[in-house]
Amino acid sequence: MSARSAVFSIGLLWTVLLLPSSGFGAETLSREQTTDLFLEARQCFREALDQAASDPEKARQLYQKAALRLERIAEDGQIHNGKLFYNIGNAYFRLGDIGRAILNYRRAERWIPNDANLRQNLGYARSRRIDRIEEPQRTKVLQVLLFWHYDLSARSRLTLFTLCLAGACLAASLRLFLRRSFLRWLAWLGVGLALLFLGSLALDGRARSGQNAGVILADEVVARKGDSQTYQPSFETPLHAGTEFELLEARQDWYHIDLLDGRQCWVPAGAAGLVTSR
Repeated sequence: MSARSAVFSIGLLWTVLLLPSSGFGAETLSREQTTDLFLEARQCFREALDQAASDPEKARQLYQKAALRLERIAEDGQIHNGKLFYNIGNAYFRLGDIGRAILNYRRAERWIPNDANLRQNLGYARSRRIDRIEEPQRTKVLQVLLFWHYDLSARSRLTLFTLCLAGACLAASLRLFLRRSFLRWLAWLGVGLALLFLGSLALDGRARSGQNAGVILADEVVARKGDSQTYQPSFETPLHAGTEFELLEARQDWYHIDLLDGRQCWVPAGAAGLVTSR
C-alpha cells in the first residue's frame, strides 16, 4: 500500500458523509460532529504519512488517533459503509495491527466486494499473518471445478445471468412461431445456465454478508477444547492476529470457532472480533 494511495483513499471518505447509514440504533453524533471527526482523522493520517520516516513513534500516535476518530464515526454516528471501514482498515494496517486491519477490510467487503483496492489491501494484509492455515483439498478442487463462481466478479455473473435468461426467453418466444426442436433445447439451456449464475450470486451474497465470520485480534491466543481456561489447549501453538474463522457458537465470554482448515476450538471473545458485530 503506497503512501499516495493511502492519502487518496482518505480523501474519498467524503462519500461517507453523503451515503446513508445502515445502522438502526440512535445516532449520538450530529452531522457537524461527524464532519469534524472526519477532518481530524484526515489531518492525523496525512501528518502520520509525513512523519513516518523521520519520527515513527509520532506517526504511530497519529495513525491511532485517525483510527479512533473513524471508529467513532462508525459507532456513535451509526454510519456503516464500505469506504469508512476500508479507511479504518488502512489506518490499522499502518499501525501494524493486522487483526483489526483484516477485520475492517472484511467489514468493507460487505459493501464494496468488487473494489480493486480493497481486494489488493485485504490480500496483502492476509499475506502478513503469522498463521498459515490452508483450505482443505476438497475446497481447492471445488474452486477449480467451479472456477466461474470464484474467478468471475459478481457483476460479471449478474450480466451472464441476465443474458442467459434473456436468451431463454427469446428462444421460447421463437419456439411459438418456429416449430424447431433446437429452440426448445436452447430455452432450457438458457434457463439452466441462468439458474446456475443465480445460485452463484446467492451463495456469494451469503458469504459476503459475513454473518458468522470473525478474526482473531489478540497478538496471540491459546485456543482451547472448551469454554474455560481450565481446558487443555487445542493446538500445540497459539493462534495469532489476523486468523479468520466462522463462529459456531457464542457462550458467555467464549467463542466456539471453525478455522479455515476445518479444525474447531474455543477462544475468549475478547481476543476476537466479528464482522457483523456493529
